[in-house]
Amino acid sequence: MSGFQTEFEFTLPHGYVDGEGNLHKEGVMRLATAADEILPLKDPRVQSNPAYLSIILLSRVVIKLGSLSTVNPRVIEGLFVSDLAYLQDLYNRINENGANVIKTKCPKCEHKFEVEVSGQGE
Repeated sequence: MSGFQTEFEFTLPHGYVDGEGNLHKEGVMRLATAADEILPLKDPRVQSNPAYLSIILLSRVVIKLGSLSTVNPRVIEGLFVSDLAYLQDLYNRINENGANVIKTKCPKCEHKFEVEVSGQGE
């Protein structure tokens, strides 16, 4: 299936600051699998706090963030709230639409069309 995109580049609005003070803004998110959505439900952190599901889920699908060797739940926990919201929105767009697009319509003629989002968090 040529042309099918499974990985999407992004730039966080603020970026993740690691323990040494390095800023990481550029990253890659992959499409989620059924296992990505099902397996975290068995995690005790999710069972005791359902809101933690998005942390585990994003740590599974964000495959690159700056020069970090791995993206784990602790990294996602350390994101600024605006960056977390940005990643949650990106996750929903790419997994619902299969692309980083927003469906919209012309306010004058009401023609419906899709606009590809640039991947910039700003």
